[in-house]
Amino acid sequence: MTNSYIALDLETTGLEPKLEKITEIAALKVEDGVITERLVTFVNPGKQLEERITELTGITDEMLKDAPPIETVIERVISFCGELPLLGHHIIFDYSFLKRAAVNSRLEFEKEGIDTLTLCRTFMEGDTKRNLGSACAYYSIPQSGAHRAEADAESAHLLYQEIRKRHGEQRPELFCPKALIYKAKREQPATKRQKEYLQDLVKCHRINITVQIDALSRSEASRMIDHIISQHGRLQGRRTVKD
Repeated sequence: MTNSYIALDLETTGLEPKLEKITEIAALKVEDGVITERLVTFVNPGKQLEERITELTGITDEMLKDAPPIETVIERVISFCGELPLLGHHIIFDYSFLKRAAVNSRLEFEKEGIDTLTLCRTFMEGDTKRNLGSACAYYSIPQSGAHRAEADAESAHLLYQEIRKRHGEQRPELFCPKALIYKAKREQPATKRQKEYLQDLVKCHRINITVQIDALSRSEASRMIDHIISQHGRLQGRRTVKD
């Protein structure tokens, strides 16, 4: 049974890795069941946070404004993880965001993982919810600072240790890491024409946008152009630029 791993948790601007961005990363190195090293960092998402995200996590735009972008963080995260498997509650969610960041930076990041959510669905009885907070309450694990990356990574670690202690001998095969499968293609940066067209749309329609145009991918720029045109109309005398 695995007892050395990287307990991982991310905070993000939303749930869809193709559309949303990372705002915080916590990776805790666990060796023989003990946390030995921590990597915790904010990440600048390149756009303004929605109010609901700030209410959920307590993370604000002010906290992120001087944080590094994911492009300057991802190599350090991959190096920190090394050859250890990842552990987290619904770990494929966190892995998918990091995998996309790795692919966009032309880095390899193929990992195995252990999902505490899967363990909870196997061993928790009754109609109790299986989210991280409910699972920790079920197993009498105290939590401090839910919906912050470091606190949630530590909670997932403690949850795994407790479930392993109770059920490991009963079902040892469930406590072995399995390959994490998530396919991602490298995103192309927005073209010069797209960025210029977007800037002209914003200026013409006097729109306040909450993203950094220079940080957009080609697909993100295309979606933003479509959205602005649908809400405010095209630029007179100019054809739509999609790429």
